[in-house]
Amino acid sequence: MAGAPSLHGHGGTPSAASPPLSRVGAAALAVERVLGALVEIPVAILVAAEIIVLFMGVVARYVFHTPIVWSDELASILFLWLAMLGAVVAFRRGEHMRMTAVAAKVNPGLRAFLDVLAMTAALAFILLVFPHALEYAEEEVFILTPALEIPNAVRAAALPVGLGLMIAFAVLRLVRHADLKVVGVALLTTVAVIAAFWLLGPFLRPLGNANLLIFFVGVVAACVFAGVPIAFAFGLATFGYLALTTRTPMMVLVGRMDEGMSHLILLSVPLFVFLGALIEMTGMAKAMVRFLASLLGHVRGGLHYVLVGAMYLVSGISGSKAADMAAVAPVLFPEMKQRGAKEGDLVALLSATGAQTETIPPSLVLITIGSVTGVSISALFTGGMVPGIVLAVTLCAVVWWRYRGEKLDHVKRATGGEILRSFVIAFPAIALPFVIRAAVIEGVATATEVSTLGIVYAIAAGILIYRQFDVRRLLPMLVDTASLSGAILLIIGTATGMAWGLTQSGFSRELAAAMTGLPGGAMTFMAVSIVAFIILGSVLEGIPAIVLFGPLLFPIARAVGIHEVHYAMVVILAMGIGLFAPPFGVGYYAACAIGRVDPVAGMKPILGYLVALFVGLIAVALVPWFSIGFL
Repeated sequence: MAGAPSLHGHGGTPSAASPPLSRVGAAALAVERVLGALVEIPVAILVAAEIIVLFMGVVARYVFHTPIVWSDELASILFLWLAMLGAVVAFRRGEHMRMTAVAAKVNPGLRAFLDVLAMTAALAFILLVFPHALEYAEEEVFILTPALEIPNAVRAAALPVGLGLMIAFAVLRLVRHADLKVVGVALLTTVAVIAAFWLLGPFLRPLGNANLLIFFVGVVAACVFAGVPIAFAFGLATFGYLALTTRTPMMVLVGRMDEGMSHLILLSVPLFVFLGALIEMTGMAKAMVRFLASLLGHVRGGLHYVLVGAMYLVSGISGSKAADMAAVAPVLFPEMKQRGAKEGDLVALLSATGAQTETIPPSLVLITIGSVTGVSISALFTGGMVPGIVLAVTLCAVVWWRYRGEKLDHVKRATGGEILRSFVIAFPAIALPFVIRAAVIEGVATATEVSTLGIVYAIAAGILIYRQFDVRRLLPMLVDTASLSGAILLIIGTATGMAWGLTQSGFSRELAAAMTGLPGGAMTFMAVSIVAFIILGSVLEGIPAIVLFGPLLFPIARAVGIHEVHYAMVVILAMGIGLFAPPFGVGYYAACAIGRVDPVAGMKPILGYLVALFVGLIAVALVPWFSIGFL
């Protein structure tokens, strides 16, 4: 994906086209593979154990009315281990989120250097924070958990163990690199930059809040555009700021990372990611798409409307946009191409629907907002439905205009019997998103609990109804779930540390004063927020932007009279537009990868859809009822 900001980082094993490895490099590769297997199997077991423990807790509470008092505590312990080992798997696979748009446009020699520099910069942060993670785990020995009465160090040990494994994989990756000269230059560059900042420390401290610009704008921007994974870019900037300009013990940073990754609401992240993989594997997504196609396939642009509707429905089951797109695109794209649709337009619409459905529960961004701002998850789940429909209408208007002259002579209209049959087949799948929403909104179950119910429902439907359940795919699905979850949670952890640093500096008070004093009041604040979050969504992606700025901006929104759920919908949609808009939006390139389409092909067609999304966003911003009318 040339020119793509990539969801992938440092790459995996060498391809066939890579230069032959030296004897040392081959040995390093063999060790890496063995160590990788030793991490992937336990992390898959952790995901499965998390699902089982939480499901047992739900059954005990709602069926037998005898809650298991230790289930949430055990789930919390397992969760931190899952997050850290999942981050290790993502690190080894090169799946930590990073921006590669700049690196992809330079010559191959400089690109290779930037790739290695991204690894050495990440390694630098891990080495800097590792001793403090050890200290943090040692301190937790003296704290006993309330229910299980075991030392909290059992949970906290996940931090140094995960960081230690990342160090091992980074060293192995560097050892087996074909060009040791590039590795040496990257290491020297990293050490030189850190040493320069360390020597400048005495001069930085008197600068006060100007250091916020140096570290949280300058360092973060330099790291992100150089291709350093976002989690480690945040970590380096925060560590540098706290170590060089404050007297804060670095163990506090580890504590804030732990706090960010351990929020109980975030327990649902890996579960909804796994649920998204399940609905694709069991054929539930395919059944929903086929039903919608039987309804609308005969009208002009019909399958494009189906794509919009299918993404809306599937997003109501999975929390992961990549999983949603991967479930829908392979079913629809072949038939759409047969009807003459251009692949560039297909991937453009797929990417646009990714932005359109960002507010559909159980979106991971909604869950993250609830965890960092304290906004009710139930209210967010209720408020997210109509804004998605508003943007669907604006997208469908563009589809109607573009395909109003489509020839459908060869398309056979489905009979009433065929539509009914496809509906009966699809009904168990269509019912699931409504069950998930109803359970959370009515207070029957939390977002975490309902995700386990959804997994059990999907497994039962796959085995008993759709007769499509490949046991051999379970292990890779569990490992993929851990990898994606670990990448997301490590970003949340380092972003929580950065947000804490911003708050302690007094920046939040200054920002609140500046924003509440803007001329025009709420309208101006909303307009500034839309522009800011489109940019942040494009550069940082949605979740890290929310963790960083949610705690700062949501209180200001309340102060200027904007309902917090309305504000949440607006900023999520703005981030979604940035995330799925080229040339920087990572989501756009993920859609291209899933659709197997050259990113250049979709650049022009997506412009019309982006305009439609922006029009829908403005409508949602101007009409609060779309977000809060059903609360």
